[in-house]
Amino acid sequence: MTFLLGIDGGGTSCRAALATADGTIIARARSGSANIHTDLAGARENIVEAARLVFAEAGVDASRISETPIVLGLAGANVGTNAAQLAAMLPFDTSLVETDAMIALEGAVGSGDGAIAILGTGTAYLGRRDGEARPIGGWGFLVSDQGSGAQIGRELLERTLLAFDEVGPASPLTHEILTVFEKDPSNIVAFAATAKPGDFAGFAPKVFDHAAQGDIVADAILAHGQAVIEASLLRFDLRPDEPLALLGGLASLYETRLSTPLRALVRPSIQDALGGAVSMAARLFGAQRP
Repeated sequence: MTFLLGIDGGGTSCRAALATADGTIIARARSGSANIHTDLAGARENIVEAARLVFAEAGVDASRISETPIVLGLAGANVGTNAAQLAAMLPFDTSLVETDAMIALEGAVGSGDGAIAILGTGTAYLGRRDGEARPIGGWGFLVSDQGSGAQIGRELLERTLLAFDEVGPASPLTHEILTVFEKDPSNIVAFAATAKPGDFAGFAPKVFDHAAQGDIVADAILAHGQAVIEASLLRFDLRPDEPLALLGGLASLYETRLSTPLRALVRPSIQDALGGAVSMAARLFGAQRP
């Protein structure tokens, strides 16, 4: 029997799936982080470890790794020469390194036309029509990711400071956040100085909760993010038969806020990103295997 591998790797973990040539998954495993932009060598080590673990889980001799093709969807694969460098370092038969968004698209809508919006700590968008993929956004927290959990949290702290200085409107939300920081704005500044995107994103659920109660500051923050999300999705000019999948921790929260035409395009994902990597491997390599 011949096999295929799929990898879904990010800053937190690396998930692997082993499948038969037709794409049927027979085992899954997980190892450490695999962001090839921040740690190429470490990502390579964890990818190989995830492959070794998934072969062991399936009861297959790990020596067969070298004869197995693989599709990898990885954070950082869209930056510089990361993807090419990694592919040259891997021990598999054939290694196709894609972005994590690409395998998420394949998993969510299949191999046909459609689009995804990844709405979580960060944001990114990817559409495909007639086999051509088009990415939008995903440039990172410092210069992009509008509407993301990280940007929502950062803007909340900014507006809380404006409210404290009586430059911007105060609300129950800004009062609550100021209380969290012991009513001392310098504590907000100290927090923000070392906070990572995930730290800012921890405040996002409060913004959605308060927006549902009519909080003017919360609603303004979400309106700003929603406007960029909708503008990004409209650039794909999706037809009624082209599905839109919303992914990430904020997906369900934003779905109810989308305009009616966009909401009508939303469909459930077919499978997750790891399943997308396996499906892509089966589509590209499966037919070549006896």
